[in-house]
Parts: sequence; structure tokens; C-alpha cells
Amino acid sequence: MNKTDKIYVAGHRGLVGSAIVRNLRSKGYTNIIGRTHKELDLINQADVTRFFEEERPDVVVLAAAKVGG
Repeated sequence: MNKTDKIYVAGHRGLVGSAIVRNLRSKGYTNIIGRTHKELDLINQADVTRFFEEERPDVVVLAAAKVGG
């Protein structure tokens, strides 16, 4: 990965995702994007397709998970 690559971290607010974001930032990566569940429902295929067409991330990290019952 290049330091300027656009990196999308799905689940950036969770335990694992937030640790990944902190680690990336500590290594000099600055173009990190994330979306809350309200902003992007990963179960909605049309929304996900639209997001990827608009944002065009270079790297995708999937750290999203269903938490609780």
C-alpha cells in the first residue's frame, strides 16, 4: 500500500476496526475513510455499489461484524 492510497475500513468504530485505523495512522496513512451503519448499510447491495462507485477506494479492510444478539 502507498501512503496516499484511499483506504476504506468497514467497521472503523468497532474494537478491531478502530485498532486498524489507529495503526494505519501511526504509520503515516492519512487517506482513511469509514462510514457508520447509518451512513452505509453493508447489507444493502445498491447502497454498497453506489458507495464504491463514488468513493473508489484503493484498499478495503473488512472489520465489520454483528455485535450482540
